Amino acid sequence: QVQLQESGPGLVKPSQTLSLTCTVSGGSITTNYYYWNWIRQPPGKGLEWMGDIHYSGSTYYNPSLKSRTSISRDTSKNQFTLQLSSVTPEDTAVYYCVGFWLTTTKASDYWGQGTQVTVSS
Repeated sequence: QVQLQESGPGLVKPSQTLSLTCTVSGGSITTNYYYWNWIRQPPGKGLEWMGDIHYSGSTYYNPSLKSRTSISRDTSKNQFTLQLSSVTPEDTAVYYCVGFWLTTTKASDYWGQGTQVTVSS
């Protein structure tokens, strides 16, 4: 069973860079057809997809966040990382790392427990 765990600071100051790491266990992040995502939920709002990194290493970003977002991976540690620059209080949210396994006939999703990040001075 694939399991994901987010880690990182819970408090970030405005204008700084938010950095979160997702550690994956029970499967390799380079296994075919896995897509590793960052999704966030601001208080009182819905889920927002931020971007992903594919098993191939390719990355894709939400156009509204693309200029501030970077997703990378460390295959030796089986981790992928989110960096969000120039944060403001509007970036306060619960951040989830999510793995999707997608083929033409099957689909599965695996969620981390989520981590609260507050942007405040």
